[in-house]
Amino acid sequence: MPHVAHTGVRHGLLRRSNAWANAGKVVLAAVLTVALSGATVAAYAVWGLLDGVQTIILPSGEDPTAVSAGEQTIDGAFSILLVGSDSREGQSIDDGEQGELNDVNLLLHVSEDHQNATIMSFPRDLMLPIPSCPGPEGEADYYPAMSEQQLNSAMMYGGLSCVVRTIENLTGMEIPYAGLVTFDGVIGVSNAIGGVTVCLTEPINDTKTDLDLAAGEHTLKGKEALQFLRTRYGVGDGSDTSRISNQQVFMSALLRELQSSETLSNPVKVYGLAKAGVENMTLSSNMASIGFMQSLAGTVKDIDLERVNFVQYPTSAHPYQEGRLTPDYAAAQTLIEVVESGEPFTVKTRGEGVVDTTEEDPATTEETESEPTDVESDETESSGDGSTEKSRKSESSSAETELPDTVPGQNAATETCSGGRTVF
Repeated sequence: MPHVAHTGVRHGLLRRSNAWANAGKVVLAAVLTVALSGATVAAYAVWGLLDGVQTIILPSGEDPTAVSAGEQTIDGAFSILLVGSDSREGQSIDDGEQGELNDVNLLLHVSEDHQNATIMSFPRDLMLPIPSCPGPEGEADYYPAMSEQQLNSAMMYGGLSCVVRTIENLTGMEIPYAGLVTFDGVIGVSNAIGGVTVCLTEPINDTKTDLDLAAGEHTLKGKEALQFLRTRYGVGDGSDTSRISNQQVFMSALLRELQSSETLSNPVKVYGLAKAGVENMTLSSNMASIGFMQSLAGTVKDIDLERVNFVQYPTSAHPYQEGRLTPDYAAAQTLIEVVESGEPFTVKTRGEGVVDTTEEDPATTEETESEPTDVESDETESSGDGSTEKSRKSESSSAETELPDTVPGQNAATETCSGGRTVF
């Protein structure tokens, strides 16, 4: 079979490790944040670049979920897969590497009532089944299904549409929209934002990425932002899942910063951010219209940060392939059911090397709990200072579903820091 020999060459490429392997995460974070912040309308209206954007048709072969012009929101719940490619083709980075891997896999799901958004990360090292996917010749040329391959090889077996099929097969979720981002706009995007401020409770020293950051706050942009996002051996236990957790520290900080600053009201910054991202994107054909982007912005612009969660698809160590991961199907089923229910949930597990700076001090908690109950009642009954609202919010939070311990992540409103390398 013609694909067999081709496949052998591509497997060799999976071992590569270089400075640009995870560059797409910066662009993905920016695109995701702009969408969730409601700036998409302004950005796309200003550019007029959609006419030239590259598009693909997803596995369905048609666009049943295309949004018509004039619609203000997208109807019901929906999911968008954002994929980061490490292809060098047509890029300014040329280090001799060939092929294309999907090293970044983020699934954005917005609930039916448009009140909750979840961004699910899938580790590149995850070993899983890859379904049959159309090859270069389309419907007449299929790659065979495989019982187990590394997730970041899916791009080689049918491009973006094959990654969509693979994630749909894994999760059971329908994914009608998808976008592919290359790494050429990374430096431009992070510079256009003006940098993202992150905190470190411990230094990060990673000679493999040439990253050396002292403990404290750092405003990262350009090459330094790229290094922070791609560092693996400088954070947590040095694994791909620790890297994802570190990236969530960056992405949540980015989301908070954009929503609390004047970035999105500055047309120059919005233009630079959007231009750097979209010029390096391929979109599913049902996304590539002003109408869709307007509806997307209208759908997500009012989602509260406390209703935006970053999570990792749950995994465990692979039984016989060192350094690889296998799906934790039981925990994943719980996660997906909670996400698809559209109900608020709580992420209670932090990734390795992530420090929650908003956790209450035990002494403060004890003092609060020992206060007289009549004081608490007065606060609850008060309606002039917002205490009632706070009380109801607390009751609502306590009633939220808690995800399994094996599903690490964080809420976008929660301030977290990178704790550096914790396991050696």
